[in-house]
Amino acid sequence: MRKLFLSALACAAFTFSNAQTNDNATTGASFGIKGGVNFSNLYTEDVDDNNVLTSFNAGVFVSMPITSFLAIQPEFLYSRKGAELVYNNAFANGTAKFKLNYIEVPLLLKVNLTKNLNVHAGPYFAYLIDADITNESSNGSFDFAENIENDDLNKFDYGLSAGAGFDFGSIGLGIRYNYGLTTVGKERSFLGTNYTFPDGKNSNLSVYAAFKF
Repeated sequence: MRKLFLSALACAAFTFSNAQTNDNATTGASFGIKGGVNFSNLYTEDVDDNNVLTSFNAGVFVSMPITSFLAIQPEFLYSRKGAELVYNNAFANGTAKFKLNYIEVPLLLKVNLTKNLNVHAGPYFAYLIDADITNESSNGSFDFAENIENDDLNKFDYGLSAGAGFDFGSIGLGIRYNYGLTTVGKERSFLGTNYTFPDGKNSNLSVYAAFKF
């Protein structure tokens, strides 16, 4: 499945590249690549401590102007999110690290406030390719790596994105925050009681650089 989505990402990049080559002169649309650092977390009420996971994102984007100061910008990204979580409750005790690998598609409205400064916002949609879950404590009562598998996690994630960027010719720098609206774990049932584990939602701050062709 991971190879399939990475192949689809490559095909999308190739398709948009050809499209922009043919249409750039008449529409002003531009194609580019981008990548950066993620500082991610899983926010939840049942976790005693949240430790930020530092990881990365990379992908392609297309900027399609509507007016001289307004544009639509879809992106296709590979993004790793997650967190190191400390649990201490009746269900689980211990520390686990969640590394969640997503194909992410933000659909952004970009407003150019000045020639070099822009703000952007919109929804994002993501598909979980795979997850790497490890135990980070030796004395925990719950084996996270053994008891949580990919099938226990929601494949689809969605939320809201907002950020700001600086454009200097073909080079861009920016910062963006993603606020997830769905839990990472699926809802389960145990002895007639419904619960969600892990019940955290994605929270991610990214700092990125972009190159526009």
